[in-house]
Amino acid sequence: MDPQSGAIAEKDFKQAQKELEAGNVLAALACLEKALKTWDYPGWYSYLGFCISKERGHVTRGLELCNKAIAHEENNPVHYLYLGKVYLVAGDKTLALQALRQGMSHGGGHGIEELLASIGTRKPPVIPFLSRDNPLNKFLGILLGRLGLR
Repeated sequence: MDPQSGAIAEKDFKQAQKELEAGNVLAALACLEKALKTWDYPGWYSYLGFCISKERGHVTRGLELCNKAIAHEENNPVHYLYLGKVYLVAGDKTLALQALRQGMSHGGGHGIEELLASIGTRKPPVIPFLSRDNPLNKFLGILLGRLGLR
């Protein structure tokens, strides 16, 4: 690849990052596809995976792209951030938290910390000596939550 096309691809990628920070996923998707068409760099796949899953609903493809990015740069916490976001799009909070915690172990970052804070922590079970999965704990937790007492 020539240096000029690499610079163009890098410019498109930087624009995609700006669009993602602004919350404009569709514009970021367009920029990423343009950048990857010019220069197929696996380090950008996690960004594309999130955009594809968010905008087009292709969660499986998004997970594949994020995992390819992690295989390429396994110590980059940004890939784990976007993997966690794809899991959230899929509705799998448990795997999202696991991916985000793994990203924290690789250095973390402000984005991962914000997302973990927005997900929040679980409250302790209503009856502490029973397991969290006990039907009585579940029912009481739901009931007290709806009444605004929890």
